[in-house]
Amino acid sequence: MSGASATPSAGATASASASPSATATATASATASASATASASATTTATATATASASASSGTTFASWPTATGEQAVTETIEVSGTYDGSLKRFYGSGDLGGDGQDEGQDPIFKLADGATLKNVILGSPAADGVHCSGSCTLQNVWWEDVGEDAATFKGKSSSATYVIDGGGAQKADDKVFQHNGAGTLTIKNFQVSDFGKLYRSCGNCSTQYTRHVVVSNVQVTSPGKVVVGINSNYGDTATLSDVTIVGDSSKKITVCERFEGNSSGDEPTELGSGPDGTYCVYDSSDVTYQ
Repeated sequence: MSGASATPSAGATASASASPSATATATASATASASATASASATTTATATATASASASSGTTFASWPTATGEQAVTETIEVSGTYDGSLKRFYGSGDLGGDGQDEGQDPIFKLADGATLKNVILGSPAADGVHCSGSCTLQNVWWEDVGEDAATFKGKSSSATYVIDGGGAQKADDKVFQHNGAGTLTIKNFQVSDFGKLYRSCGNCSTQYTRHVVVSNVQVTSPGKVVVGINSNYGDTATLSDVTIVGDSSKKITVCERFEGNSSGDEPTELGSGPDGTYCVYDSSDVTYQ
């Protein structure tokens, strides 16, 4: 399945031999049939696109969680190059990928090569270590129903690596949703998260450290949760946030941006502070709305 595109295809064939009036009728019927077939076949992708577009265009309205079109047990990591369209099928770990705990070092359900795109996928439970990106990647309309170790981990070694999360959502993450271990910039947009520990964390104690950047835009965060983004200011990390909506946290317990002193020794990183500072945590109070 590596690198395969699961985009549904649509087609209709109609032939008729009849009088001119019958031909017109047949043509109309064939057109209607073809349209119906194409519409049915493209429902998954169209729905996914429409829901993602609705979030992006409104700035405040987010799609409902999608209904899976089917299920697939995954016993061995699916390696992806190019584009993989899951047609909103639910993928879940089985066998060696049947873990859903917080143990480090688990294998992912999907492993994306540099430049790959994963779209229209639902990750069910158990989700193992979700998705790994070896370099630049795009995750479009990907949903995590019950985050395992991490929803996705980004491992590119180039400072020019770009990772994009566009649409989708995640829930039930005891710890991190997006783990940034490599270099480069991660953009999270048109995304929703609920019941989580941290939406984004720049690795605080990886043996090899990098300067990392995260851009968060048009994201809905629903309590309970702890931290939207966590970065290491001593390595020059930055977090730029806009259009963040926090739901169900009237006491403002969820930290929007937290700064740490990271290390490469494996020790627990030290918390330095939180809130906008114009250098590392870049946003204004008006960029965060509470509902």
